[in-house]
Amino acid sequence: MSKGRFRVRAGVRDWLIAVGVAAVLLVTGVSGQHSATGLDLLGYVLLAVGGLGLAAGRRAPVAVLAVTGLCAVGYQAAGFDVAAVAFLFAVYAAMRAGHRLITVVTSVAVLASLPLAALVSGLHDTGEAFAQARGALQIAWLIAAGAAGEALRQAEQRADEAERTREETARRRADEERLHIARELHDSLTHQISVIKVQSEAAVHVARKRGEPVPEALLAIREAGREASRELRATLEALRDDDTTPPHGLDHIPELVERAGKTGVQATLTIQGRQHGVPAAVGRTLYRIVQESLTNIARHADATTASVHIDYRPDAVALQIDDNGKATPDTNPVPGIGLLGMRERVTALGGRLRAAPRDEGGFTVRAELPVERAS
Repeated sequence: MSKGRFRVRAGVRDWLIAVGVAAVLLVTGVSGQHSATGLDLLGYVLLAVGGLGLAAGRRAPVAVLAVTGLCAVGYQAAGFDVAAVAFLFAVYAAMRAGHRLITVVTSVAVLASLPLAALVSGLHDTGEAFAQARGALQIAWLIAAGAAGEALRQAEQRADEAERTREETARRRADEERLHIARELHDSLTHQISVIKVQSEAAVHVARKRGEPVPEALLAIREAGREASRELRATLEALRDDDTTPPHGLDHIPELVERAGKTGVQATLTIQGRQHGVPAAVGRTLYRIVQESLTNIARHADATTASVHIDYRPDAVALQIDDNGKATPDTNPVPGIGLLGMRERVTALGGRLRAAPRDEGGFTVRAELPVERAS
């Protein structure tokens, strides 16, 4: 947005310079001496075109350089002894844009043509024509304009290079921080999760070997240990490799719904609309929302049923999770880490999230993620 505003200001500034230069040329042409060859109208037109053409100098510097040079030679031939101010501006713009060779060639051509144009006007003899050409376009002016444009171009290049260097440094630091986080997660969580997983597996195995019924809580602990181990492994791989392919997405939501039944919540999944491919970030975010919502329902909602509804739309994917828990419209839920994480994920993708108690009781989480913006 800020760049857009800058472009508007730059365009206005270009037009102000062009109009100002055209006005100066016309005023000089009107007040100065010029031949009465019947070419006055052509001379005034060339003066105006030469000045106003500078408005396009930022977009087409080479074309403006040629136009202003031809106009300078043209109004000299028409008998207007006016300095080639517009051409100097064009030389500056072309050098700033990096067109050094064509700028030098065009400048030499204009310098060679101005004496001939002064002779054609009929106002001067040969000596005066060359003197008039020098007055109209001093070589020193050309050198100064070209040098200024080249200096500014090099300064802009150095600024761009410095910006690229800063971006590369920031990316390198982000990579280092990501690897540091991966090491910390590995050192602090891997062992504990492995212990939980191994112990729960062993307990289930021993109970079944003895012919004893396996408690549902123990099965849930075992499954949670397996899932936590998979999630941690996938997270560490993503942190270490910065891979954009997510470990889980929309295709894995049915597994979440099925596992929710082992926690005592009867969950159902409905899918509406024509299924289509969605960006990896969208699928990963929707999976995380369903995962966090079902976890919260099992832990805090005191609910017996939950429903997950996915609606595929042409330009978005909508998700809604409802439960019949103890939440009521007059309760104010305190947002925890899970809900804040949902909101941050959805906002980062340009979507909308609403999490609040339902009028009929229970809690609802609604998310809508645009497909095009996320891609």
